[in-house]
Amino acid sequence: MSNPSVNVYLDKQEYGKDKVRLLKVHKDTKVHRVDDLTIRCLLSGASFTTSYTEASNKAVVATDSIKNTCYVLAKSSKVVDTLELFAAELANHFLNTYAWVEGAHVTIIRHRWARMVIDGKPHSHSFWRDGDETRQTEIFIKRGANGRRSIDLKSAISGLLVLKTTGSSFEDFVRDEYTTLAEAKDRILSTSVDANWEFNIPSVQTDSLLPTLSQIPFNPIYDSVRDVTCKVFAEDESASVQATLYKMAAQSIQNWKWLDRVSYALPNRHFFAVDLSYFRGTKNLAEHADVYQPLSDPSGLITATVARAPGAARL
Repeated sequence: MSNPSVNVYLDKQEYGKDKVRLLKVHKDTKVHRVDDLTIRCLLSGASFTTSYTEASNKAVVATDSIKNTCYVLAKSSKVVDTLELFAAELANHFLNTYAWVEGAHVTIIRHRWARMVIDGKPHSHSFWRDGDETRQTEIFIKRGANGRRSIDLKSAISGLLVLKTTGSSFEDFVRDEYTTLAEAKDRILSTSVDANWEFNIPSVQTDSLLPTLSQIPFNPIYDSVRDVTCKVFAEDESASVQATLYKMAAQSIQNWKWLDRVSYALPNRHFFAVDLSYFRGTKNLAEHADVYQPLSDPSGLITATVARAPGAARL
């Protein structure tokens, strides 16, 4: 039972539908394309307060209706293959349709399908799952004053698994009574990349929201951030994961005027050389190492956000 002497209030709320699974098949040409999506749509606003505090559902849009909306809009939309634009379409729809909705928060995850190559040729309508890496976007559109809407938008790569067999070291770190790790002049470097980038988008009038967003090259930006991540990872003579991470993030901010902040989370995936000296003195340490034991846990975790400096030029 609640204590009537304690004064409480509903501080914040969101509700909606999560894990809406949707496959869109693009059949505009004989070469089909697919978008395999998982969608979350959450609504917020003061009108929903009574559903929590007074058990009134008068303002509640059923989560099943929210799910159905995802399918209806996917049928008519021309931008499902651009996650940011499709997420904006969904969020904007809820604000346009229900006047009491103050904010719409949409997250979309795109799962990978790669086109099959059969007899040396790309197949027109067959695909295979080539890993657990996903593309993601998250948008929050909020109703503002005078017909304006604010937009918070970020996109992401998750689960990009990378490995290189040389070109990484880790030396000159703190050594004290707790230290057992040996310095490494050359080591395997591997991580599962999670990266996200935040867009700088000013508030806009309702009727210009989608046209404004359509001017941003979201798909090339995604491809570029992914390419930069892989290129820097491969080519950098890494003194640490931290130093490599910073180069990745800084390069993408420099490449795209729309990006304000780029964040990475890079867990170390460790590979330790196996000491084979127990077997006839076999050498497999340091420069002799070519047999390793993967160890996933515990792992180091390196995170950082790199931001555009205030007043910095947007080229």
